[in-house]
Amino acid sequence: MNASYGLVFDVDGVIADTESVNRRVSVQVFDDLFGVKGVKDEDFTEGLGRGAHEYVKAAARVHNLDLTPEQLEKAVQYRQDLFLEVLRTEPLPAYPGVLELIEAGLADERFQVAIATSGTLEKSRAALEAAQVPYTKMVYVNGNDVTHKKPDPELFLIAAQRMGLDPARCVVIEDAPNGVQAAKAAGTKCIGVTNTTPAKGLSQADLICDSLEPITLQTLEMLVDGRWPKAFRHMKKTRGEASR
Repeated sequence: MNASYGLVFDVDGVIADTESVNRRVSVQVFDDLFGVKGVKDEDFTEGLGRGAHEYVKAAARVHNLDLTPEQLEKAVQYRQDLFLEVLRTEPLPAYPGVLELIEAGLADERFQVAIATSGTLEKSRAALEAAQVPYTKMVYVNGNDVTHKKPDPELFLIAAQRMGLDPARCVVIEDAPNGVQAAKAAGTKCIGVTNTTPAKGLSQADLICDSLEPITLQTLEMLVDGRWPKAFRHMKKTRGEASR
């Protein structure tokens, strides 16, 4: 039986709390390489979900730092090295509900399950392994596979193609405005999870939730098939509780 639905996970900020690690090591990059102190978490906001280069450039703009291409590449590589070192020494558990939803999708022949992330192969694979995600059983698209990063839809279009599904039959789970924009531009349904961005920043998503715990395969089916009640846009952490 061919799959009828696609479930697509972003990694950073969706699978596990990698965004806090990203911010921490990025602040260190600016201090160690450029002597820039006082870099704050929010300085990276515009780069969320857009790949490492845009992530670094976002904070550089805030601090009026004009990086050369060589400095940018050095910063991106150093940031990845620091990130990988953190994952080697600190635990990175998956967010509640993530592994359960993945396992449910993998066990149901109606579903194809994919990872689609702007992160590099090395960086995203390290995060997936740390969070114990069975990514080898899933379609896996990463930043090395695309030319255009989010909010361009290329990443999610490739994921849908590799799953053998029309994008309209897929649901993307995202945590950042750029990711939600990319998912909608690709023609998919989108669930925005408020792990790193408040609900108002995810307003383009078809459904917003504070955790993936209340999300089931039935939720995904209803979204794709147009049966999800539009009045219920925000699912709370308590299973089954929703608000307008």
